[in-house]
Amino acid sequence: MNLEAVETELVSLVKDLDDETSVKLFEKLPKGKRLRSKLILKIAPQSKEAVKLSAIIELIHAASLLHDDVIDDALTRRGAPSLNALFGNKTSIMLGDILYSKAFYELVSMGEEIAKRVSNAVTLLSIGEMMDVELSKRFNPDFDLYFDMIYKKTASLIEASAASAAVIANKNPENYGLYGKNLGIAFQIVDDILDIVSDEKTLGKPALNDYKEGKTTLPYIYLYNDMTEEEKQKLVSYHGKELNVDESKWIKEMFEKYDSVQKSHNFAKKLGLEALKSIESDDRGGDLTAIMKNLIERSY
Repeated sequence: MNLEAVETELVSLVKDLDDETSVKLFEKLPKGKRLRSKLILKIAPQSKEAVKLSAIIELIHAASLLHDDVIDDALTRRGAPSLNALFGNKTSIMLGDILYSKAFYELVSMGEEIAKRVSNAVTLLSIGEMMDVELSKRFNPDFDLYFDMIYKKTASLIEASAASAAVIANKNPENYGLYGKNLGIAFQIVDDILDIVSDEKTLGKPALNDYKEGKTTLPYIYLYNDMTEEEKQKLVSYHGKELNVDESKWIKEMFEKYDSVQKSHNFAKKLGLEALKSIESDDRGGDLTAIMKNLIERSY
């Protein structure tokens, strides 16, 4: 089984809605990396159940992104106009609700254990989104709050995907859940880093955009905790505002001075090693090792 089978299943599930508008809108959504599907198919290869689970998870992920773009007033998604930019917030929200509802309808057929794991992750995802909105109202120097938020918002669904695939494949769901959790947290940390070190063409959005939107990501928390009091005050004063060239340059110079980006990357690597240790006896082909390595070393 491969990603083509997942794409076929996704199209089939959306067409099952018997609503032409939903199908046309869904076709306009960018496919993304399909990280969750790749993970599921590596843990439970050659399984029709794994293909169905992957499609359900991708519906949930797509729905969460539709809502996320509305919450963030995002006009682009992966370098292209977002659905809310093209058709308005109401359409985006309703399509998200439709995809969530269809996913939960199909999830029931996957069995109680998988249904509970995935539905609980969606609850955590929604709480994490709410936490993200709240934390964006002020500068957050607290590591624990940051990690709790990104676990819920990003990692919980990846954790549930990996654990549920393990259930399908009769493997240890707790070990694979830990792998998925660490993969998800590392994925978000790398995203945070790329917002700082990549250019607008690569990112599909302006560099340092997270900070302008009020997000205090891991590199900024490391930076703040290492700074002098005067530097801290200056950094906080730039939080949530449109940065000019000099202000952006100063922040990047501070990142270099205190090595905050490298510290963040080192933490992501540490999470990766811990994750791989939890499944090393099963990952004989090295597929999950490759997924983790590619994720941590990616440049987009």
